[in-house]
Amino acid sequence: MTTPNRPVKAVPVRHYGRWIAAAAVLALAYLYATTVLASPNLEPHTIGAYLFKDFVLDGVRTTLLLTALSMAFGVAGGVLLAVMRLSDNPVLRAVAAAFVWFFRGTPLLVQIVFFGFLGALLPRLTLSVPFTGIVLFDQPTNAVMVGIVPAVLALSFNEMAYAAEIVRAGILSVDPGQTEAAYALGMSPALSMRRIVLPQAMRVIAPPMGNEVITMLKSTSLVSVIAGRDLMTAVQTVYAQNYKVIPLLCVAAIWYLALVSALSVVQWFVERRFGRGHRPVVGGIR
Repeated sequence: MTTPNRPVKAVPVRHYGRWIAAAAVLALAYLYATTVLASPNLEPHTIGAYLFKDFVLDGVRTTLLLTALSMAFGVAGGVLLAVMRLSDNPVLRAVAAAFVWFFRGTPLLVQIVFFGFLGALLPRLTLSVPFTGIVLFDQPTNAVMVGIVPAVLALSFNEMAYAAEIVRAGILSVDPGQTEAAYALGMSPALSMRRIVLPQAMRVIAPPMGNEVITMLKSTSLVSVIAGRDLMTAVQTVYAQNYKVIPLLCVAAIWYLALVSALSVVQWFVERRFGRGHRPVVGGIR
């Protein structure tokens, strides 16, 4: 005698622990937010009054300029250093490794202060042709290291060290057979690197390099120690006079959050652009 088929009643698994954890987190977040917002020193009206002041907007523009220049020089130098580290020439490898070792091994704040006071170490900057006596450039250091120049140099040199390692990892991720195939087609090493290797390495390079851009944007706040004219320098100058430290720090935080959010969107599009053809398969055949 056969038993008639009965419909199976599926009962979802209850995850009571998840609901309890979520409720606890939301309660803590609510307590934290209400405590901060209830502080009389927050002064929301002061934050609103200073948010779009001219000196704040000038600081935002300088922060963006520092980020753009430092990343441009840093990435260009990083690509060069990465190629040097992968070179068969031991001198180039050693020089590139020493550069990366020094600028990754010392704090960025120390480097910024060092470039800010470079005139104390080198009173004059001179560029001449060796053994000829021909001087191509000769100026007092303090006349050259003005404005945002020391900040750009410090941020760029530091970024070169990190970008070099990111680019090197990207290059090593490309199958060596790709380079061999390029050579077989008659391409030079430079052309194969530019046309074959680097475009494929960008899939690996893009995510960490996007993080470097965001980190650089926030790291520009360190140049305030040498009056780098950035956003942080602007708010520090004002709250040193009116003592409204918390509201002006909130102004800076709001601008940094807005800029980082915008850069995060750009990073998402860049990663999607270079990640084409490598997305995980979700059901079916791609």
